[in-house]
Amino acid sequence: MTMGRKLVAEVIGTWWLVLGGCGAAVLAGPRMGPVNVGLVGMSMAFGLAMLSMAYAIGPISGCHLNPAVTLGLTVAGRFPAKDVPKYVVAQVAGAILGALTLLIIAKGMEGGYDPVEARLGSNGFGDRSPLHFSMVSCLVTEVVLTFGFLFVILGVTSKRAAPAFAGLAIGLALTLIHLISIPVTGTSVNPARSTGPALFAGGEAIAQLWLFWVAPLAGGALAGFAWKLLADREDA
Repeated sequence: MTMGRKLVAEVIGTWWLVLGGCGAAVLAGPRMGPVNVGLVGMSMAFGLAMLSMAYAIGPISGCHLNPAVTLGLTVAGRFPAKDVPKYVVAQVAGAILGALTLLIIAKGMEGGYDPVEARLGSNGFGDRSPLHFSMVSCLVTEVVLTFGFLFVILGVTSKRAAPAFAGLAIGLALTLIHLISIPVTGTSVNPARSTGPALFAGGEAIAQLWLFWVAPLAGGALAGFAWKLLADREDA
């Protein structure tokens, strides 16, 4: 599989993740009254978007869709370091395209849609946290949950695991993560996913974006180190 095809797959996959997950929050979230899918529905949207793309493009690019996943796999010795920048650029590009697609759809609402006021599914802490959690709480949440997400990914994609069930486990893990952390940060665990909506929400969303790069990357790297320490050489 050529690198070009892998990168296109990462763009499409991340586009789908942002459109599907953030789309549920924007188009069927709390602001939408009777069609509000709620916490469970929004969590499932992210999980289903990840699950569906895991099977669609997993054989092409590995379906990272997330700079923290790419970094964690690299630290664990599963992905070449020289290809990390290419994957990250593709993932961020896909996230921006996903947020743009969502914004175009949302602007068709009666009365229009202001991404700055309505936030377009962007993440935040303090006053921008859904339940106003502190910066420290949000930082810890993002590090810990990204660690758990990467640890699941490394486990279910190891040589001794059953490959047919890897996508299902990863999708369910992401659903669980969102059930826990949507009230805290709106859930990132993915710097690309945070970047796309933030660029259109502007202002404070961009000012707080640093946390949603630092924390997931730290969690992903820690998971990679932990997996290398705990796994047998055959599973590393």
